[in-house]
This record gives sequence, C-alpha cells and structure tokens, in this order.
Amino acid sequence: MTAVRMRARDLMTEQELIEVRARSTWKSVALIAHAWGLILGSIAMVSVWPNPLTFVLAVAIIGSRQLGLAILMHDGAHGCLANDEKLNMALSQWFCAYPVFAETGAYRRYHLQHHARTQQEDDPDLILSAPFPITRPSYRRKFWRDITGQAFNLVFFAALAAAGVWWAYPLLWLLPLMTWMMVITRIRNIAEHAVVPDSNDPLRNTRTTRAGFLERLFIAPYYVNYHLEHHLLFYVPCYNLPRVHAILSRGPYAAQMEVQPNYAAVLRLATAKPANEDKPGMLASNVRRARAGGAVDRNQISSGF
Repeated sequence: MTAVRMRARDLMTEQELIEVRARSTWKSVALIAHAWGLILGSIAMVSVWPNPLTFVLAVAIIGSRQLGLAILMHDGAHGCLANDEKLNMALSQWFCAYPVFAETGAYRRYHLQHHARTQQEDDPDLILSAPFPITRPSYRRKFWRDITGQAFNLVFFAALAAAGVWWAYPLLWLLPLMTWMMVITRIRNIAEHAVVPDSNDPLRNTRTTRAGFLERLFIAPYYVNYHLEHHLLFYVPCYNLPRVHAILSRGPYAAQMEVQPNYAAVLRLATAKPANEDKPGMLASNVRRARAGGAVDRNQISSGF
C-alpha cells in the first residue's frame, strides 16, 4: 500500500526548495574523502602507536565511516552525489558501495519501494522496525550478536600489503565491518522507524534524532540522523538536510514532527518492554515481520543492506 505523502510546496517556499535541492559534486567528493581520510588515518594511528586503546578507537571510527560510506551510497541511490548520473554512479559504486560489499543499483531498486510504502505492510524495510519495542535483555543479545561479528577489497588489501600493513585489512577493515558497523547500523534502523507514533502520518512514521559531536563521530555520520527530512524530501543531498530541518522547525508542522533529543532516548523507547516479557529466540510482532519478510527480494539481499 502506498504511504501518505506531503507535497513539497506545503513544507517550504519555492525558493527554499530550489536551494535545498541543489547538488554539489565537490561537496559529495569532500564527504567521501573525509570518510576515507578518517579510515586511513585510523590505520596509520594504530601502525604508529599500536596499543589496545588506539586499536579499539580505530575500530569504532572505521566502523562509523563504513556506515558513512553506506550512507553516501544511499545518497548515490537517490542520484544526489552528482548531477551527472554516470559520475554519480561511479562515485557511489567504487568509493562507497563496493568497499562495504554492497551494490548501488540493487539498493536503489528496493530502497525506492521503502520510500513509496513507508511503514506500510508491504514496506521492504518493515522487518527492521516492526519487532520494537523489545526488552533490554533482547537488545543486549542483539548488541553482542553484532559486536562479535556475525574486486575493490582485493585492491585495498593489496595496497595495504604493499605499504607493509597487510594485517590492517582483517583487523582494521573486516573486523569493524562485522562488529561496530553492525551495532550502529542496528541503532540507525531503530532510530529511523522503530516505535514511531503513527505509521500512517508522514510526519510521525519516520524519526529525526538530534546528534552531538560524539554521536556524529561514532554513530551517525553524514547527517543520517535527519531521517524525517530525508523522507519528506528524498531528492535533497544529505549535506542540505540540516537546512531542511531548520526550515521545517520554523514552519507550521514543527510540533507534529517526530524528533528525539539523542540516540539514548530512542534506545530507551525501543527497549521499553518489561524484562519479564523477554522470550529469547522468539520474534516480536511475528505476523507483521513475516509479511515484511515476504516482500524482501534479491535486490535487498544483494544491496548489502
């Protein structure tokens, strides 16, 4: 079922729409370079100062930037990295998607269904949000499951080996990918659509979560926390979403918007079920989750997310 949508011109003026829609290739390239700069800088940090503290810090930073690459691939799926589609796809595929074992085209095909059917029974992403709220013990099990690790990469490994740091590929690329990135991807999915107030209201079936410096560094890179704004205007590049949020916060719909003060507040909502209702190994909201699972096709699987 198609989700209810709001007209863009009901949210802001024509001039404001023109400004927030503007795409800048250099800004996209700068964000991609920023992600890779932090990744390579973290590897260098461990190489120069090898100790448990720098290693754990590097895993958290690299894992957050791996999610950052996935977020920038998401912008590419919406055609927002560059005005030229060939350049947009090249940036998205080679510098964002392939490094984290994803594929932009497949992601685009299923992800646009999510926008059309947000929080409806046939939303392909419903499986990510339907089971919540859950108990705190259930979330702890999911956390530990993530953190324990449930053609580009060959080149990357070869480059690290040539630089004399071959060990960085398994320890500082695959390990963050299978641990910290999994943790924060789950937190991101919870924050965006889990336990929202009204699945049929476009202002309340998607959530924006305010994020401070540390949350942006370790959990929510590249404006991913402005998810409500993205759903309302999904053709807006990620770097313009803070401006969209500011405009909407001054508008007539500000009081209706689903906004949480931080990720801790969201996790409190998502783990509000009493501990005595915890049933390890069982799925919450089995019927809705089964229906959502039926809508997940090979595009979602091959997209990597």
